[in-house]
Amino acid sequence: MSKLIRTLTFWDLVFLIVGGVIGSGIFLVPGVVLRNTGGSAAVALLVWVCGGALSLLGALTYGELSSTHPHAGGLYIFIRDGFGKFPAFLFGWGLFFVMGSGAVATLSVAFTVYLQEVVPLSAWVAKIISIGMIATVAAVNVRGTRQSSTLQNWMTSIKVTAILLMSATLLSLGKGYESPDFVFFPSRYEGGLLAGFGVAVISVLWAYEGWQFVTFSAGETVDPQRNYPRAFLLGTLILIFIYLLANISYFTALGTVRSAATNSIAAVSLSSVLGTWAGKAVSCAILISIFSATNVIVLTSSRVVYAMAVDGLFFKRMADVHPVYHTPAIAIVAGSIWAAILAWTGTFEQLLTYVVFGGWIFYVLGAGSIYVFRKRFPVMENTYRVPGYPLTPFLFILAGSALVVNTVVARPVEAIAGILILLSGTPAYLFWRSRIGK
Repeated sequence: MSKLIRTLTFWDLVFLIVGGVIGSGIFLVPGVVLRNTGGSAAVALLVWVCGGALSLLGALTYGELSSTHPHAGGLYIFIRDGFGKFPAFLFGWGLFFVMGSGAVATLSVAFTVYLQEVVPLSAWVAKIISIGMIATVAAVNVRGTRQSSTLQNWMTSIKVTAILLMSATLLSLGKGYESPDFVFFPSRYEGGLLAGFGVAVISVLWAYEGWQFVTFSAGETVDPQRNYPRAFLLGTLILIFIYLLANISYFTALGTVRSAATNSIAAVSLSSVLGTWAGKAVSCAILISIFSATNVIVLTSSRVVYAMAVDGLFFKRMADVHPVYHTPAIAIVAGSIWAAILAWTGTFEQLLTYVVFGGWIFYVLGAGSIYVFRKRFPVMENTYRVPGYPLTPFLFILAGSALVVNTVVARPVEAIAGILILLSGTPAYLFWRSRIGK
């Protein structure tokens, strides 16, 4: 019987982490963060540092979990072994039907939106290209984990290089920092600034989200005990550096007032120093970034479905591994078909609005499982242990919980609807559990 093979190396993991996190956010979000921090460049940069630090705490925690439980499914396995099959199933259910597939659908539609900045497209052609993009990513992933990972490495390299070149251009040619209304430090420190800081941190945590997905491929990673902790550390530090550099270059080119006034900060920044044609260059960079992020989701999330099927908690055929390519081909194709349906009908927008915050409930549970495992399993010699335990995972859990609570308070209707969508998997869980007799 064919099975998954360990082929992902340390650098593959690093590229998956960086490529999975960097989507279109860094090209768009900094203006929003600046508005929430009173237009102060220093406070905005501090927000990005805090968001990166909190993400690093989570990444270090997941580094231990992935190295001690290196199985396909990653976060699903952590939740299952730490808190039981039911919450783990709800995570996989939500990932397959909404969070993963919805994200792929969103990215595929965003791909055509930015493509239209380069070439005009009719509505029907845009839909066809959107579906075609999903099909292309699915085909690459079916053909082999090594092939999809190699493609990911190249795409991540290209988009990181593009961001570095963009930043270098803005830093060398930008004059916005000379503006008389440039604000580095805020003139006053008051309660409103603190509240805005908290809102901005939550926005930045969304921008850093995606590194968790690499845990799903733990069953195909070479020497996971050594490679996961190092990859999480390096990958997260690279992300913090890139995000800070990009923000500094934006502020240098536009100043703080113009930066805060735009939701397309990368395009506006480059246009200000190179001319209007530069907007198309940004669109091309975003296209590569979107394709790369889509590839990471398809590559990794299918392993959660595979793990559920192996446990007998999903369709049996989803556990099949292709005899030649050694990939969960049916799980990849099924998830991609569902994502294509969501993209074609446009229903992903409503679903993601309700459920996307729910992912953080499971990220918190996953991090919390480390306390269960520390008590249940003895510490083995030469095994990586997260530094600063138990404070390190606790701070990440606290930050993730704050994000969830903030969403519930700010958007109670959407939050309740999202929780109900996730709980809709309960009958399915009871059905599959009855079939395996557990």
